[in-house]
Amino acid sequence: MPLTTSIPFYGFIPARYASTRFPGKALAEICGKPMFWHVYTRAKKCKLFKKVYLATDHQLIFQKAQELNIPVILTSSTHKSGTDRILEAAEKLALPSESVIANIQGDEPLINPEMLKELLAPFKNKDIQVTTLAKQISEKDAENPNQVKVVIDKYNFALFFSRSKIPYPRNKSNLFLGHIGLYAYRYTALKKFACLKRGELERIESLEQLRFLENQIPIYIVKTNYTSIGVDTPEDLEKVKQILKKQENINESNVGS
Repeated sequence: MPLTTSIPFYGFIPARYASTRFPGKALAEICGKPMFWHVYTRAKKCKLFKKVYLATDHQLIFQKAQELNIPVILTSSTHKSGTDRILEAAEKLALPSESVIANIQGDEPLINPEMLKELLAPFKNKDIQVTTLAKQISEKDAENPNQVKVVIDKYNFALFFSRSKIPYPRNKSNLFLGHIGLYAYRYTALKKFACLKRGELERIESLEQLRFLENQIPIYIVKTNYTSIGVDTPEDLEKVKQILKKQENINESNVGS
């Protein structure tokens, strides 16, 4: 069954100013534009979205988005997660109850629009409530606690997410799946999530997606071959700048040839 644009898909990019490792990260300049502009520009290329919005807690980001003609919603600064920020923005916009909402990380300036299409595709099945992406990784990468892992059942639903290496390779395994932090939710599932108390597994692992699983809200895992680079530090930013400069040079060469 093909996916149609009759489903009201909306993209939201949460962009907070305060970042522990990189304050003001959302405004960091990349090739003459703030980082959130690059995320928005790429997200807009996913034609399934009716609209893509920036959701921010800071006046500087809000003003810069307006200058760049990016639809932006100013939200509370007390939210503990991007998920809560997105819900406030969706409620302010009075989105239709049947909407599907994508949570697009504001520090992923290299995001491929095809990843967003993959994220949204499962919603042709009316039983799907939440989706996210995962990519096969090496056992060495699986040992990194900053790389969240996910294990799935035979129907591609998440069994568990962890910072630990799962599954434990008592026998040789190549089943390590690294979680990619893009999510899409039915609006009803997003509202339910916000009403749920933080679970003990969520607290221990510091992974909010476990709140869904602890409350029997299934998460469908889409396996992808695409990858992206998140910007957590100024060093990450420099890597992204170099990649984008190379891409621009290639495009300029193609135009000139």
